Amino acid sequence: MISFDEAIAIIGEVARPLGTERVELVKAAGRVLAVPVVAAIDSPRVDVSGMDGYAVCEDDLAGFPVTLQIVGESFPGTGWHGTLEPGKCVRIFTGAPLPDGADRVVIQEQVRRQGDVVTIDAATGPPTWVRPRGKDFRVGDDILPAGRLLDPVALIAAGGADLAELDVFIRPRLALLATGDELVEPGEARSSALAVPDSVSPGLAALAERWGAEVVSRVRLPDDLRALEPAAEAAIRDADVIVVTGGASVGERDFAKAMFEPFGLGLLFSKISMRPGKPAWLGCVGDRLIIGLPGNPTSALVTARLLLAALLAGVAGRRVESALQWASVRLASPIPACDARETFHRAVLANGEVSLLAFQESHGQKALADADVLVRQPANSPALAAGEIVQALRL
Repeated sequence: MISFDEAIAIIGEVARPLGTERVELVKAAGRVLAVPVVAAIDSPRVDVSGMDGYAVCEDDLAGFPVTLQIVGESFPGTGWHGTLEPGKCVRIFTGAPLPDGADRVVIQEQVRRQGDVVTIDAATGPPTWVRPRGKDFRVGDDILPAGRLLDPVALIAAGGADLAELDVFIRPRLALLATGDELVEPGEARSSALAVPDSVSPGLAALAERWGAEVVSRVRLPDDLRALEPAAEAAIRDADVIVVTGGASVGERDFAKAMFEPFGLGLLFSKISMRPGKPAWLGCVGDRLIIGLPGNPTSALVTARLLLAALLAGVAGRRVESALQWASVRLASPIPACDARETFHRAVLANGEVSLLAFQESHGQKALADADVLVRQPANSPALAAGEIVQALRL
């Protein structure tokens, strides 16, 4: 049995990107840049106004009050064609280009207008309402680095750099195999006292997509090796990453690993000294990665957040560590001593402090929904008092 840190180190060694492809900017959300984004244009393209107002010549503001004649209007995308002469001004709007000859914008709140004449009664303060060409970035500037997740703000930056297509890492295809004779589709369990809703599949599929995977199949399977092996073969054919839930113990119907053995399963680790998640395992068939998670939905989701998220981050082109951004927070309540298994407690974060949920049992699905962080307690650590600092991870 290995430690959690050793398991993450192994994941870091095998979680490698699958290659790259070029996609349209509008279809790149959630992908990871394989090549840096370099600006193809200046931003702004020319000197533009930062507010609605009037473009003027600085020399006309030597004394007050001053009266200027409006000779035109400048709108974004069209501008005003001409050269501004002394004693004249141009009505201008936010984002519109400054006319030739203008070097200042007076905002409309500081101006009195009557027809085609404006009057400025007093000094307007520092000239802050002009955005000079290239103030944000220039042609050839690096805008986004390789490995950057294309979240909404990154997409704005890439679009602003005038790129219609981006080189991104290939999104891993993921197959999800939920094993267990007791599992039925949610909504059908009420028909039998022995049936259990398959709540693990929807949760794991959502987590996988959040961390960069494309879920290509989601299959519920009985604890029957003859039925499991064809499903394993199909998953190996169709997916880059395979997730199996349940069947990882040593019971007579635990076939999670056995179903892959005819296809050359190689184990990378089996069992981790952690709670929850002790039965978790990682293997491969050729270049296909297979991760086994507990069958209990709550244990599976917590273990997936710790292990599967890291694995998918690496395969999708990010750093494995990006999925495990621990933050130091203060305990709002004490934690009892920990045994030899490192423990990850479900907790709620509020006002910079974490409170452990009272119900920590592995089957607590409602309690899982109440939690928003995991609190990490190292193996063999003593009891921790309220006020002590611990490490927490967003669920």
